[in-house]
Amino acid sequence: QVQLVESGGGLVQAGGSLRLSCAASGRTFSRNGMGWFRQAPGEEREFVAGISASGGITYYADSVKGRFTISRDNTKNTVYLQMNSLKPEDTAVYYCAARSSSYSYTRVENYDYWGQGTQVTVSS
Repeated sequence: QVQLVESGGGLVQAGGSLRLSCAASGRTFSRNGMGWFRQAPGEEREFVAGISASGGITYYADSVKGRFTISRDNTKNTVYLQMNSLKPEDTAVYYCAARSSSYSYTRVENYDYWGQGTQVTVSS
């Protein structure tokens, strides 16, 4: 069992930065690939970024590539999402998720545990 708690969301102007954190409980964190997803009102939940269990491999949606960076600290059971050059279209609830699947990082159904989400609002 893994419990995930996100933090770091808020209101920021376009061009600004935020860093999201996701604290995980459970002894298996270092064996779980992790992902960040987001969901805007009326939209489906979409993949943002993923990171392998060791942190050595990362994946990004095209829409955030070059602006967002995912990282993890297995000694702190925490995964991060550094978001730079934010745009109004980045506005959404951001969710952290943990997986044990070996399939694609980009699909919602390949994740076993989810946090409650944190709101990110980017004003123009």
